[in-house]
Amino acid sequence: MSNRTFRITVRGVFDSLSTGQRAELLAHADEHDVLRSAFTAEGHLTYDVAARAAFTFRFLDSGEEEEDILEAAERAEASARQWLTERGYGYKNLRSSSEDLSQAPMGKRQRREAARKGV
Repeated sequence: MSNRTFRITVRGVFDSLSTGQRAELLAHADEHDVLRSAFTAEGHLTYDVAARAAFTFRFLDSGEEEEDILEAAERAEASARQWLTERGYGYKNLRSSSEDLSQAPMGKRQRREAARKGV
């Protein structure tokens, strides 16, 4: 069995934030800037509450079967919910999208490298 790598993106919207919660998010905005975004096992959160109430979590997971991506997406959504709930942040419209990197098309550099190696 081969190990598959999954990227899961969980999106949503903050809902009914208090003034204090909004201030807290703004205070930590640099850590959660989209320019610092990454797919990580623990999930990386990005947002810009100064512009809009939307947020995105990016998760990296793995599995052996193609169907494992469904469980990975469920784990990612559960982790996002837990993070938000633990901090008391209201949210709505939580949804996820997933990508199996073993199914992703190769980029130009990858195709060139594969051709060089004779793969």
